[in-house]
Amino acid sequence: MTIFLLVRHGKNDWVKKHRLAGWLPGVHLNETGRLQAQDVGSRLASQPVKAIYSSPVTRCVETAEYIAPHFDLPIILNDEFGETRYGKWEGKKIEKLAKKPAWKVVQFFPSRMRFPKGESLLEVQYRGVQALEKLTGRHKSEIVVVVSHADLIKLVLAHYLGVHIDLFQRIGVSPASVSVLNLSDQGFVRVLRINDDGPLKPFMPEPKHEKSNKEG
Repeated sequence: MTIFLLVRHGKNDWVKKHRLAGWLPGVHLNETGRLQAQDVGSRLASQPVKAIYSSPVTRCVETAEYIAPHFDLPIILNDEFGETRYGKWEGKKIEKLAKKPAWKVVQFFPSRMRFPKGESLLEVQYRGVQALEKLTGRHKSEIVVVVSHADLIKLVLAHYLGVHIDLFQRIGVSPASVSVLNLSDQGFVRVLRINDDGPLKPFMPEPKHEKSNKEG
């Protein structure tokens, strides 16, 4: 079993500007975001984490930098956990984008949306899921932190919950929250936490001899 602690980055000032930051460089955590990142680092400190992966986007790397010292581990950058590539929409104001016909597609039929000169949300979901599947084989019986972005985390959770991508926006993933996913390379899946911003008890992979449907 591999346990993934999926961490969304902390807040940044582009949220107040109501703009799509995307992959733009120089979008840093603000004061609140740094405090959130410090807090999530402390909350994860009790976990026997063996590896830390991060989107290469600045706000994720800065969040990971508050987590890594608790485990004396390097931060491994992975483009597959990066933000959605919004193409021509990157950096634009939400207010203006919301007037475009394609905005309704994003909100109600995301399975049919491809951002102009960018990715489709199906592609974002696919690369996120495939990245986790690869790490499941690499980190058997280990706990792994992945620092990423709201949409990618929600898309991944929707996949493993069996929720259609058109409904993925119903899943909430707040800044510096932790969602917990338990996977095996033999097909076992458990979503243990979603959007958790409280203290976490240590997670331990289930022994192989225990049945997945055991209760009590």
